[in-house]
Amino acid sequence: MAKRPNPRTYDEVLSRLGNEKFDVSPALQGANRASGANRVSKHGCAAEIAPADAPDATVRVLAKPGWVLGGEISRLTDKGYQKFLRTSKLEIPATADILNAIHTFSEELKEATGALNLYNEAMGTTSDQYVYDRVKGRA
Repeated sequence: MAKRPNPRTYDEVLSRLGNEKFDVSPALQGANRASGANRVSKHGCAAEIAPADAPDATVRVLAKPGWVLGGEISRLTDKGYQKFLRTSKLEIPATADILNAIHTFSEELKEATGALNLYNEAMGTTSDQYVYDRVKGRA
């Protein structure tokens, strides 16, 4: 059985992200944002992280990785025939280049933070929401 690596401190994670060419800046403060939260971005994608409260984790993800549209981190929605990027103001079709960038960003972020890498997520980009029109309205 593989040993779990020694957990990094939050400052070590931020330093490592900076060394790996991530842009690290303070997160936009809102009602649900923690103090000390940071927005990390690279490849046109971003996520928001903060120090974890739990003793077994270093980083808590406040906003999952997504493509940045109009300064907002988009959510990926799968409608069965096409994936879409959705923000509070906008929805556009996702291209293969965008999906590849999100996947690459997510993998690099997990590596830098020491997060658990799950098999199904390592195989490709997973959506935040699945909305299939042929099952819409079924109970």
